[in-house]
Amino acid sequence: MSTNVSSARRRLAENLKRIRGRIETACGRAKRDPADVHIIAVTKSVEVDIVRQTLDAGLVDLGESRAQQLNQRAGMIHEFIERRAVLGGRRDKPLPRPRWHMVGHLQRNKIKTVLPWIDMIHSVDSLRLAEDLHTQASRIGRTVDVLLQVNTSGERAKYGVAVGATIHLIQQFLEWRGIRLRGLMTLAPLESRSGELRLCFERLHEIFQEIAQSGAGGPDFTELSMGMSSDFETGIECGATIVRLGTVLFDGLGTVQPAEVGECA
Repeated sequence: MSTNVSSARRRLAENLKRIRGRIETACGRAKRDPADVHIIAVTKSVEVDIVRQTLDAGLVDLGESRAQQLNQRAGMIHEFIERRAVLGGRRDKPLPRPRWHMVGHLQRNKIKTVLPWIDMIHSVDSLRLAEDLHTQASRIGRTVDVLLQVNTSGERAKYGVAVGATIHLIQQFLEWRGIRLRGLMTLAPLESRSGELRLCFERLHEIFQEIAQSGAGGPDFTELSMGMSSDFETGIECGATIVRLGTVLFDGLGTVQPAEVGECA
C-alpha cells in the first residue's frame, strides 16, 4: 500500500470519527438514537480513488449532484468492484456495493442516465418529474425510492415544491408504482442565520410528522433528509434521519472541482 493511500485512509477515518462524534453529541441534545441518523457521502468533489476508500471505510451510501457524473462514477466503481472480485481472490476483502443517491437537481431529460444505478433520488421537486420517473422506471421493471423536495425557505431561486402543495403532491405520488415515496428533503438558505436555518428545518419536520402520523405518506414514509456539512447538527436536532456530507467528510483529501453553490455537500 502506498504512503499516499495510507495517509488518505487515515485522514478519512479521522474525519469520519469526528463526524460520528458530532452526530452523537447532536443526538444527545435532541434525545435521539445516533443509529437513526444515516450519512450520505457526497463524493462529487473527490477523486474516484477516494470514493473507493469511502466504500472501504464502510460508507456505502454515496451521493452525486449531477446526473452525468453519477453515471460515469457508478460505472467506474462497478467495474472496479467486479475486477477486484475476479483478480483479488482471497487477498483482497471484497468491496461492498454502493447505494447511489441523486442529491442535486434532476432534469427530466436525464432520468435515463441515472436509472440504471440510482437507489434514491432526494430532489424530486415537481409532479412532472415524479410522473416521468414512474413511467421510465416501470418500463424497466424498477421501483425507485424518492424524497419530495420542499422549499421551506420560500426562496424563489431554490428548487422544491411550495409547503402548501406538499400534501397534494404526495397523494399523487402514491398512485404511481414506479416510485416509492420515502420522505421529504429540504435545503437551508445559503448564508442563513442560525435562527432562520432552524426554522426551515423545524418547518419540514412539522410537515413530515403531520404526514407520517396521518398515514398520508404511506407505509414507507420514514426519511427526513436535511443538513449538509455546515448545518448537519442543526438538521439532526430538528429530526433529520439523513445528512448529506461532502466537505466535512473529505476535508484534507483534495478535490477535483470546487464545491458548487446550492448543491448538497
